[in-house]
Amino acid sequence: MTIESVTATPSAAASTRRRAARAPVSHAAGVAGLYIGCIAGALALSALLVELTGGSSLDVFSALLDGSLRGNGRIGATIGVAIPLLLVAVGTIVSNRAGLVNIGQEGQLYLGAAFAAFAGTRLGIHGPHVVVLLLLAGILGGLVWAGIAAALKYTRNVPEVLSTLLLVTIASQLVGYALKNQRLLLAPAEGRSNRQQISRQLTADTRIPRITWFGNEFPISAFLAIALALFVSFAMARTVWGLRLRMLGHNPRTAQRAGVSAARYGGAALLLSGGFAGLAGGVMLAGGDFGNYTLVPGFASEIGWTGLLVALVSRQKASLAIVMAFVFACLRTGSSFVASTGVERRITDVVQGLLVLALLIPPALIYLHQRRRIQNAAGDRT
Repeated sequence: MTIESVTATPSAAASTRRRAARAPVSHAAGVAGLYIGCIAGALALSALLVELTGGSSLDVFSALLDGSLRGNGRIGATIGVAIPLLLVAVGTIVSNRAGLVNIGQEGQLYLGAAFAAFAGTRLGIHGPHVVVLLLLAGILGGLVWAGIAAALKYTRNVPEVLSTLLLVTIASQLVGYALKNQRLLLAPAEGRSNRQQISRQLTADTRIPRITWFGNEFPISAFLAIALALFVSFAMARTVWGLRLRMLGHNPRTAQRAGVSAARYGGAALLLSGGFAGLAGGVMLAGGDFGNYTLVPGFASEIGWTGLLVALVSRQKASLAIVMAFVFACLRTGSSFVASTGVERRITDVVQGLLVLALLIPPALIYLHQRRRIQNAAGDRT
C-alpha cells in the first residue's frame, strides 16, 4: 500500500460523509420546491379560470385577502371558522391512523350540536359551568353516532365508509324532527315566526367567552382546539397507544398477532373521531360564529366535509392540520367578499379544489419515486 492511497482513504471517507449530510437537505429542498411549484400552478390555473369567466383575478384574490385577513376584524372571523375545521380534522386523523375511513363527520357534528343545544336550553341549568356541560353533551352526541358505525363494523362487518356516510342523512332527519318539536329543540312560538325552525338562543352565561386581540374577536375555544391537536400529535408519535393504532392501520393482521385488538383500538378510534366532530358542533353553537348561538336547519354548513379535506391534505399529521385548517378557513371567510368583484362566489370552491389537488400531487409523486427506486435496487441485487 502506497502513502498516497493511505492518505486518500480518509479524504474519500470525509467526502462520503459530506454527501450523506447534504442528502437530507437537498431532499427537503426538492420536496419544498415541489410543493411550491404545485401550489403556484394551482393559483395560476385559478387565475386563468377567473379571467375566462369575465372577472379580474387580481380583484378576486384581493377580495379573498380582504375577507379573510386584511379586513377589519376578519382574522377573528377566520379563526372562528378554523376551530371546528381543526377539531373535525384531528378526529379524522385519529380514525385514519387506525386504517378506518370515517366520512360521516357532517352528521356527527350536527348531532353533537343538537345534543349541546338541548343541554344548554332544556335542562334548566344556568351558570358558566353549563359551557362545560354543553361541550360534553356535544362530544356525547358525536360519540353515539360514531358508535353506531363502530358497532356495525365490529359485530356485523359493515364497512364504516358506508355506515358513516348513510348515518349523515339519518342525523339530518333526526335533528330536523327535533327542530319541529317544542318538547325537544324548537323554540317557543313567542318571538319567532310560525315557519321558523330554530332552537332557543343560548343565554349569555352559557356561551364560550370571546377575547379581543388586536381588533379581532374570537372564542377562547381556539386555544382548546390547538392544544388538542398538539396532544393528539404527541400521542400518535410518542405513546404506546399511538404505536398500536398506527400498527393496526398499517397491517391489521400483524397488529392482531402482536396482541392489538382491532375491535378495541379500531372502535376507540371511531368513537374518538365522532367525539371530536361532536365537540366541533358544540363549539360552533356556543362560540357564536355560526347561527348566532341558536341551532337552525343546515347548521353544520358543510364544516364536516371541509374538515375531511383538511385532514386529507394534512397527510395524517395533527400538527400540520392547524395550518391547513386556517388556510381553508381563509377561503371560506374570504368567499363572502368575492361577490363584490362581480364574480360568482362559488369560484372559491374551484380554488379550494385546485389547492387540494396541488397539496396531494407531491406526496403521490414522492411515493412513486420511492417505489421506483426500491424496485430498481431490488433489480440490481438480483
